Amino acid sequence: MSKKIIVVLLTLTPFIADAQLKGILNKVKNKVENQVENRVDKKVDKQIEKTLDEIEGKNTSTPAAKPAADEANVAEPETGIKTFSKYDFIPGEKILYGDDFGQDAIGELPLDWNTGGKGEVVTINTFPGKWLRLYQNALYLTANKSEFTKNFTVEFDLILQLKNNGYTFPLMSFGILSSGEEKPNDNEFLNMFYRYQAAEVMIRPSMNGASYATLTTHLDRARYFQSQDQKLSDLDKTYSKVSHISMQVQETRLRVWLNGVKIFDIPKALPTEYIFNQLFFKIHSSAYKDHEIGFMIGNLKVATGIPDTRHKLIEEGKFSTTGILFDYQSAAIKPESYAVLKDIATVLKDNPTIKVKILGHTSSDGDDKANMELSRQRAYAVKEMLATEFSIDASRLETEGKGETTPIADNKTKEGKIANRRVEFVKQG
Repeated sequence: MSKKIIVVLLTLTPFIADAQLKGILNKVKNKVENQVENRVDKKVDKQIEKTLDEIEGKNTSTPAAKPAADEANVAEPETGIKTFSKYDFIPGEKILYGDDFGQDAIGELPLDWNTGGKGEVVTINTFPGKWLRLYQNALYLTANKSEFTKNFTVEFDLILQLKNNGYTFPLMSFGILSSGEEKPNDNEFLNMFYRYQAAEVMIRPSMNGASYATLTTHLDRARYFQSQDQKLSDLDKTYSKVSHISMQVQETRLRVWLNGVKIFDIPKALPTEYIFNQLFFKIHSSAYKDHEIGFMIGNLKVATGIPDTRHKLIEEGKFSTTGILFDYQSAAIKPESYAVLKDIATVLKDNPTIKVKILGHTSSDGDDKANMELSRQRAYAVKEMLATEFSIDASRLETEGKGETTPIADNKTKEGKIANRRVEFVKQG
């Protein structure tokens, strides 16, 4: 006998005569059990009706489930890409330097990096991959050893873990420098990064839309150019999220984007006496303790060469790009891929008779079969994005995953792995 039935019987017992108690108890027991069963049946029927409505696509409080893609089990392209609709940054074609810290030990400064303070590779439970944590009152030089040329692009991800405790947040700087005839990560540049030639973007994080950025360039220790302050109204909305920084150098011209928004476009900002060959990052000091705030960077990439999408795809028959970015070990396309996808879509719209095969490629990291499947899903995700966001007829787009089977660079180097993680468009017919 269930607890609910016992409670009902105990409630009724004082009103029942002793002589009739046994018979009545049995009747009450049967009646209560029948009512309980009826109520359960009604609830079950109601849930069954609701489930059937959802299957049939009727309007209920719970939306009907969307069918999976027929070619691959790939999540729908994220609509967040539309927030980058004015983003016109296209990365360089050839990888010069890159680092995702994938080969570096947790808790250590990355191999061949240099700093006057401390830094360590970390993992973050809310974000995949590895990140380099930067600390206050320290400048950091990367492991790059080669020149960047006069025209190049820079990209990296940034996480600002900031919570206002009543103090002013520390300033953060990032930029490019030339080491002249010295090594790019020489100790002397930890104290004077502007000895020869440099460009520094300084960000002052704040709350309530009061953040701003300033650009300063130097030549032979002297200030060469300084911008006006540029307000970063939405920066505090990105705290504890991943932000994306992009820079483009075209001889004297410097352009900088933060999360798809252009914050600097200065035609004559840069001196050209030297060739840039290093990235640097600096966290200034504040009243905050290290455990109260966090500055993390990841997915660094320097590339050169302006991609000629139309010539390569239409005339040469193949166009390859590392500019279509995906979430870590995922087929979800990052919104900062917008400009590259738009460029490809424009070529396809201007040439409506051609068809292309989209090939996904990975580096050699991880399992071979998993890489093959991931590359297949990524190729399909690109097709879906071109069809849904840019109105390209899906019948013109074929997809295939190549995994790690056709590398174009050495998978033993960080730059080679970045170059191999690419998407190719091959003209058909």
